[in-house]
Amino acid sequence: MILMFGDVHSDFRHVLPVVQAEKPAAIIFLGDIQAQRPLEQELAEVIELTEVYFIPGNHDTDSKADYDNLFGSALADRNLHGRVVEIDGLRVAGLGGIFRESVWYPQASAEIEPIYPDYETYTRKMLDAERWKLYRQMSKEGNQPDRLPAPPLVGKALLHKSTIFWNDWIQLYGQQADILVTHEAPTCHPHGFRGIDVLAQSMKVKFTFHGHHHDRFNYSAYEEALGFSAHGVGLRSVTDMYGGMILIGNLDEKK
Repeated sequence: MILMFGDVHSDFRHVLPVVQAEKPAAIIFLGDIQAQRPLEQELAEVIELTEVYFIPGNHDTDSKADYDNLFGSALADRNLHGRVVEIDGLRVAGLGGIFRESVWYPQASAEIEPIYPDYETYTRKMLDAERWKLYRQMSKEGNQPDRLPAPPLVGKALLHKSTIFWNDWIQLYGQQADILVTHEAPTCHPHGFRGIDVLAQSMKVKFTFHGHHHDRFNYSAYEEALGFSAHGVGLRSVTDMYGGMILIGNLDEKK
């Protein structure tokens, strides 16, 4: 059994009790984790009981600490973003982060042209000033690199580490999976994206799960049209891998 955990936003108090009670083979965090310590420290007791996986959310690049405690943690290799991993006998695909209009915004159509296809293109075209500044600084210190270095992870360079670029999406497109976990929602949500629909359909997934919106709507009326069963997981809410409620989220009862 795999359990899906909605946005925790630094509060992990519910995780261990749920894992102890349900004894899942694995758990997946659907983004906006914002660990205040390296993730393996936040989940020290949990990782002794089950496997932990995650995708990042937009708030996981709010600060360098948010980023480092997730992407630089001992659990960094459990990031499902942009890949398909077999978990408890199922193929699970992940697409973390959010779409941003300044990069690629496939809300109404997945065929919209990206402004920047990947992170490297974005930094090369938009952050050259920062890269040259770092180059001159390194050269002055006697460490002249043989090429322009990556920009320091501040400002837009950090922000866009949680952006979905077209290349992230296309490398998953057409692969086969049973479950797709995303931070963004498909179009059955009022603020969902056609790009998520098309990706899930191309992968022939049976279930999708998303966080981000802190709500849990009933999407069952959309299942036939979408071709998959979609589920939103609310703020600090937990569902099983079929969408069954395990723990009611902080805002679920208000929806």
